[in-house]
Amino acid sequence: MQRLLNLRNKLPPDGLDGLLIGSSYNRRYLSGFRGSAGWLLISSSEAYLAVDFRYVEQANQEAEGFEILHISGDLAAWLPGLITKLDIGKLGVEADHVPYSMYQSISQLSKTTKPPFKIVPVKNMAESLRVVKSGAELTAIQKACRIADDAIHGIVVHLKDGVSEKQVAWILESMLRQDGSDTLPFEIIVASGPNAALPHAQPSDRLINEGEPVIIDLGARCAGYCSDITRTFVAGDETEKYNTVYNIVLGAQMTALSVIENGMSARSADGLVRGMIVNAGYGEFFGHGLGHGIGLETHELPRIGSLSDDILQDGMVFTIEPGIYLPGWGGVRIEDTVTIIEGKLRTLTHAAK
Repeated sequence: MQRLLNLRNKLPPDGLDGLLIGSSYNRRYLSGFRGSAGWLLISSSEAYLAVDFRYVEQANQEAEGFEILHISGDLAAWLPGLITKLDIGKLGVEADHVPYSMYQSISQLSKTTKPPFKIVPVKNMAESLRVVKSGAELTAIQKACRIADDAIHGIVVHLKDGVSEKQVAWILESMLRQDGSDTLPFEIIVASGPNAALPHAQPSDRLINEGEPVIIDLGARCAGYCSDITRTFVAGDETEKYNTVYNIVLGAQMTALSVIENGMSARSADGLVRGMIVNAGYGEFFGHGLGHGIGLETHELPRIGSLSDDILQDGMVFTIEPGIYLPGWGGVRIEDTVTIIEGKLRTLTHAAK
């Protein structure tokens, strides 16, 4: 299995004899196992998936190339013995996915083997493999994008004066589910009026009023892979202020979509768009990054922001989502899921702006 081989190639440069994986997304990516609990232990020659009784049959069906270990009890019941069997002297542990209490337990267990093994915290070892998508992954994302587009298109007739944010969110969820979304990759955002000044607002009982901005942010999930799209609407006639803010955000986003290409730094892409919003006088009201990677997770590598060291390249899938948020009035955000193919950026979401 190529994904497993790619991971194993990363072990020697870090001086590791094995890697313990607890992240459900990394577990699925490497093994195909979709269960909600379990551990992968991968060495240079062996690959184990450790699961309890609930998942043994599922693991046998899904995790091709992995030896399934039926476990019971805590880590102490099986991990030291497996470490010894595989002759692991240095064990990598996912620093971002193992709780501190669990890390302490593994640390204590490391002293019980002969000889003791050493724990090495690692970051993004498996995540870095997920950055460039395969053809099959891209196909799943494209399907999720199509479902999200259809929901955005279908909701327009429901955006009326006097309809609540929660009502709109429920209609959208029904559309996504009925159209084939496996689950929702994140909670739908429907934020109207002053609530639209909150980038991660939750739908409330607030009624949509004519002339106010309404931000809708949603995604679909197909075969495990996500899409992400945001559009900003107004019920009734637009105000002059709305048009001004909207056109600034739209211009910044369209510029990004036209210039981002293979080899461009994520920091440069963010800086370009941020500079446009700053020059328009709204820099202090654009407080998040330009975008984020998307795949099995809604937010994954690459990071598209001012602090990112990532270089954008063919096969990456990410979002472009500038926004302006004005406290007391509302906000505008426009977001598309995109990829880079043969050096050029391609949009995967196509709902009208």
